Amino acid sequence: MSADAGTGSVSVDLAERSYEILIGGGLLPEAGRLVGDWLSKRYGASGKLAAVVTDRNVAAHASRVTAGLHDAGFQTETVILEPGEKSKSLPVIASIYDRLVDMKADRKTVLVAVGGGVVGDAAGFAAASYARGIPFVQVPTTLLADVDSSVGGKVGINHPLAKNLIGAFHQPLGVVIDTEVLSTLPDRDYRAGMAEVVKYGVIQDAEFFGWLEENADILNERNGDALRHAITRSCRLKADVVEKDEYERTGLRAILNYGHTFAHAFEALAGYGELLHGEAVAIGMIYASRLAERLGRIGAEDTRRQLDLLDALHLPTSLVGRATLDVDDILERMKLDKKASAGKLRFVLPTRLGHVELVDHVPTDDVRAVLDEMAG
Repeated sequence: MSADAGTGSVSVDLAERSYEILIGGGLLPEAGRLVGDWLSKRYGASGKLAAVVTDRNVAAHASRVTAGLHDAGFQTETVILEPGEKSKSLPVIASIYDRLVDMKADRKTVLVAVGGGVVGDAAGFAAASYARGIPFVQVPTTLLADVDSSVGGKVGINHPLAKNLIGAFHQPLGVVIDTEVLSTLPDRDYRAGMAEVVKYGVIQDAEFFGWLEENADILNERNGDALRHAITRSCRLKADVVEKDEYERTGLRAILNYGHTFAHAFEALAGYGELLHGEAVAIGMIYASRLAERLGRIGAEDTRRQLDLLDALHLPTSLVGRATLDVDDILERMKLDKKASAGKLRFVLPTRLGHVELVDHVPTDDVRAVLDEMAG
């Protein structure tokens, strides 16, 4: 991967919960100093006790963060989770609580999440609920977590019947995104993260979507400058939504779930981990766009451009060859989606590239027809 030049930043303006997202190469060793600065700024004289939550796959990255925390004067404990969605569960959260109790953590203790979306979601939920809320910092190590789960304060775990059904809103003190760690990311995981980047272009920024089309080749090469721009723009677009609808009360924040109603059902029914989240989102965006076509909201050309870009980024756009799922099971699972209302299906659907809307009471027959069409 090309070396990064400079550091980008995005400010998330949420009054007393405002925070900064820093994006650049070589930031992991700086995380300890940044955590100390953010704690002092928010709480004044603060404690110097930190719990680092990570998983086995990124323990080397976490050790660099821990070293930086030690240099900044922190005493640390490290909690290592098993990789994968199974760690987003109540027993795992209970084990994090046990470690926090053992280290005599209090409300001045900071929890630092170093890892992908699973680590950030689980650690963030533990931070939101332990002692009724302790500070935490996100240090994402995957592209998906960089642009999605590390920003916006949504934390949570899975229920056997639905993904992220148990959770909270708990904003981080700050987010540290070191683009150099993406050079170690497996190809499949890297590409899965690009699905969420594409999503931002579809839902908010047609110009950014066009930039992605023009730069797909160098993004495939993990070019440092291109990555920093893609991540910074994605974070800015998400922050714009979060600032206006932090707790998802007006419906605006729901636009961030474009493709996710299909995706979450696919993930759950295939078995968590069989489809990576970003892969499910890529497939779900195409199903949602086909549904929008069927409802007369967009033309086929808008769907084709999404297909072509996802193809260029080597992402899946159909379940065919990946999972065989029953249509009735998919429809029933969708009724558990957080956007569903009284069992009625609601979808985020595009009207053009750069704009989507939350659509109520989508006829089940139309959804079934799209599922049947895409399966054939």
